[in-house]
Amino acid sequence: MMRIFVFLATLLFSVTSAFALDKDSQKIQRIEDYLNNVLTMKASFVQTASNGSSTEGVMYVEKPNKIRMEYKDPMNVLIVGDGKNITYHDKDLDQITNIDYEDVPASLILANNIKIDDKQIKVSNYYEDDGSVVVTLRYPSKPEIAPITMTFTNNPFALRQWSIVDPQGIEVIVSLYDVETDVPLSSDLFKFKKAKSPQRYKGKK
Repeated sequence: MMRIFVFLATLLFSVTSAFALDKDSQKIQRIEDYLNNVLTMKASFVQTASNGSSTEGVMYVEKPNKIRMEYKDPMNVLIVGDGKNITYHDKDLDQITNIDYEDVPASLILANNIKIDDKQIKVSNYYEDDGSVVVTLRYPSKPEIAPITMTFTNNPFALRQWSIVDPQGIEVIVSLYDVETDVPLSSDLFKFKKAKSPQRYKGKK
């Protein structure tokens, strides 16, 4: 279950002071426009947690609601969302779990029409300096989904990190690098295919 929660966190800096923003402000509009206008994304990522764990991988996103995350060792996990279902495959345990899109913060980067309007999504914290913007977003109608904190670079304005805190107080941070947006992606990336176990050679008796 811990591994699955870590995935839920990815499909998404503590800012201590609350910042009230008008829903029509340019600051919020810039975030909303970015999330809505990026149609595809390919990026490498580093995922770290406050308990000391760390892993790397590659992520692919295609709107609406398609995602593929390939984790390297030691996590050895594959996640594929085909637009209707999310499949979580723990290769070490050879265990497959299906996850509902509505249960993950990933809809913030996967949805086609994101509205930061205090109804669908609400800003709970905001910080900006010359180099970055850090915003914490939550779902008012879904308090069971943890808030997600997203970090953007200012020049150019682009998503570079997000984080979430689990019920045990462990913060999971995903940092993106080598990011490519609006690039063509193969549809096969978003089709889950379980790799066949290699057949062992049996010698003649």
